[in-house]
Amino acid sequence: MQADSPPLHEKSAAAPLAACWVALIIYASLFPFHGWRDQGLMPWAYMAEPLPPPYWTRFDLIANFLGYAPLGLLLSLAWLAAGWPAWLALPLAALTASGLSFALEALQTYLPLRIPSNLDWALNTAGATLGAALAFTLERTGLAGRWRRFRRRWFEPRSRGAIVLLALWPIALLYPTPVPFGLGHVYERAEAAAARLLQDTPYLEWLPLRQWELQPLLPTTEALCVALGALAPCLLGYAVIRGAGRRALFGLLCLLTGAAVLSLSSALTWGPAYAWVWLQHPPPVQGLAAGAALALIALPLPHRICMAALLLALLAQLWLLNAAPHSAYDMASLQQWEQGRFIHFYGLAQWVGWLWPFAAIVWLPAQLLPRRKP
Repeated sequence: MQADSPPLHEKSAAAPLAACWVALIIYASLFPFHGWRDQGLMPWAYMAEPLPPPYWTRFDLIANFLGYAPLGLLLSLAWLAAGWPAWLALPLAALTASGLSFALEALQTYLPLRIPSNLDWALNTAGATLGAALAFTLERTGLAGRWRRFRRRWFEPRSRGAIVLLALWPIALLYPTPVPFGLGHVYERAEAAAARLLQDTPYLEWLPLRQWELQPLLPTTEALCVALGALAPCLLGYAVIRGAGRRALFGLLCLLTGAAVLSLSSALTWGPAYAWVWLQHPPPVQGLAAGAALALIALPLPHRICMAALLLALLAQLWLLNAAPHSAYDMASLQQWEQGRFIHFYGLAQWVGWLWPFAAIVWLPAQLLPRRKP
C-alpha cells in the first residue's frame, strides 16, 4: 500500500459524490419528465444530425461542457482510491460519463420539450475527459495524496457521510429558501403533490386533513430558523473534526460560505444589485448572529454530543419551517428559477435543498450507535 493511499477503514467520499452527481445530471437532463411519446425516430438518430444544431446558446455550450467535468473527476478519484490503476480508471471514467450522456440524449428523443444533440454529447464527453485529466493531474502532483493526509489529520475515520453532506450543503442553499439557511421546506409541496396523485381515486380521502391553517413565521421564529440552519453544518463538521481550533476555523469558513452562497442565489434570482438583500431585515441578521454564537459555544463538545445536538436542531427547524406556508417573496423567487434560465439548475439545487436535512437525519442515528472495534 502506498503511503498516501486510504487505509482500509477510511472510505473515499468521491464515490457517493459521483452517485449524487449522476442523479442530478439525470434529473436536469430529463426534466420535466412528462409528455413522453414516440416521434418515429430511432433514439440514436441525433448522432447523424449536422453541426452546429439549429438551437444553441453560449450558456448551453458552457453548461454542457462543465456539467460533466465533476463527474469525470469524481469517478476517476473514486476508482483510483479503490486501487484501480490510472490507465484503467481514467479512460473508464470518461467512457462511463460519455455513455451516460449518450443514453440521456437518446431518451430526450421521446421528450417533446427536450432536443437531443450530438453537440451536447460531444461537449459532455469532453467535459468528463477534462475531469479525468484533472484527476490524473491531482494524483501525479501529489495533491490528492495531500488531501488524504489532511483528512486523516482533521477528520475522524468514519467521516465520509459527513464530508458528502458538507459538500452538498452549498448546492442546497442555491435554490431559494423560505428563510436564509432554511432547508427542507417540503410540507406544502408534498401535500399538493399527494393530492394531485390521488385525485379522482377513493384514496384521496386517506389524506389527513389539517387541523389548522399554516401561519407565516413570526420574526422571532424566523430568526430561530436562521440560527438553527446556520448552526447545522457547523455541528455536522464538529461531529467529525478533531480539535477545537480546527473546529473554529471550519465554523468560520462554513458561515462565510453559507452567506456567500445565499448572496449568489439572490444575485442569480433578482440581479447583482440584490445580492445582499437577505441581510437587510433584522430576523436573518439576528439569526445568523445567534447561529454563530451557538457554534462558538459548541466548539468543545464531544463528537457524539454534537451529533445529538445536530439531530435536535434539524428536527426543530423542520418542524418550524413546515408549519409555515410559502411567502409571496418565496413564491416569486421560485417562479424566477422555475420559469427562467435557471431551469438548467432546477434539479441541481431543488432536490438537494429539499432533502439535505432529511439525508443528515438518516445518516446521524448510525453514527450515534456504539462503534465496533476493527
